[in-house]
Amino acid sequence: MPERAPQPVDRQLPTDEARDLISLVRDIAQREIAPKAAEEEDAGRFPREVFTLLSESGLLGLPYDAEYGGGDQPYEVYLQVLEELAAARLTVGLGVSVHTLASYALAAYGTKEQQVEHLPAMLGGGLLGAYCLSEPASGSDAASLRTKAVRDGDDWVISGTKAWITHGGIADFYTVMARTGEEGARGITAFLVPGDAAGLSGALPEKKMGMKGSPTAQVHLDGVRVGDDRRIGDEGQGFAIALSALDSGRLGIAACAIGVAQAALDAAVGYATDRRQFGKPIADFQGLRFMLADMATQIEAGRALYLSAARLRDAGRPFAKQAAMAKLLCTDTAMKVTTDAVQVLGGYGYTADFPVERYMREAKVLQIVEGTNQIQRMVIARHLAGPESR
Repeated sequence: MPERAPQPVDRQLPTDEARDLISLVRDIAQREIAPKAAEEEDAGRFPREVFTLLSESGLLGLPYDAEYGGGDQPYEVYLQVLEELAAARLTVGLGVSVHTLASYALAAYGTKEQQVEHLPAMLGGGLLGAYCLSEPASGSDAASLRTKAVRDGDDWVISGTKAWITHGGIADFYTVMARTGEEGARGITAFLVPGDAAGLSGALPEKKMGMKGSPTAQVHLDGVRVGDDRRIGDEGQGFAIALSALDSGRLGIAACAIGVAQAALDAAVGYATDRRQFGKPIADFQGLRFMLADMATQIEAGRALYLSAARLRDAGRPFAKQAAMAKLLCTDTAMKVTTDAVQVLGGYGYTADFPVERYMREAKVLQIVEGTNQIQRMVIARHLAGPESR
């Protein structure tokens, strides 16, 4: 059965530079990422060479200052790059989003000296980052984390276990939230920990239903010693830094979700226009045409919402509520669209011969990471009605 090539998304981009950037990303995606995605995901292979290429191409630090090796791009553009990468392979799109999240604390709260010393390598030097907030017993209730950092002269000694860490065990640097003071949110501090620090190790990666090429693992810190010059922000400021990072990170997840949904829609449209039953393409049957129309509409709505939130961020306006809304809507959309894509393909959709079953398995995790969609609803409700009564 011949494959119908998907049409590129018609994007609204603010500058010619942004249009050239999207063209570069599409070229890399088509040449280096998409052709090997299915085989490498099935084998559980992480494409480190792709991240090296992205770094060399200036794509691992897009929303950060050019002074430190970043791309000086607005979030409106950066997120559309993520969408393109995720459509080719979610392991890559989500990996770039997590790397950007891991770089955020230093870029936004680090001292000038810290930024000069570390950011160029983090943003354009081929390094890969990981973000360490969750723990085995503290996921949604992140403020109850138990990993401790104890002051020892000019150093800090960090001990504990982090869980569900994307790039755990393979990252070159970890942004780690650890308890340095009282219980609760006010006793948490952020640290930049080198991936080769003595006492830091990654457990075996989790066995997952999707995104098998992206390692997700516990990270053990057994008396890891770092200097005070690797403390980010003030003591006790770490939880505020973590939440601020997650507001931006949720937009990254939203964009990745729309990328996966778009890939699923493209596959479904291609199949439906080529597959013939009762003497005509199945795309001619009204019931299926309506499914495709609904899928496309949901994707456009999700894309518009995440871009609206991104433009608020770019304008320096509050966007936390809109980020939660975008993460909620876009990831729920990805789950619905990928499930419908499997239905469009029928029995073929349930086989690994076509990519839609992989998209469906991958979409599920996006409803969980960086705050479950139940947590997103809590965030949105707090903006509307205030905190819950105690």
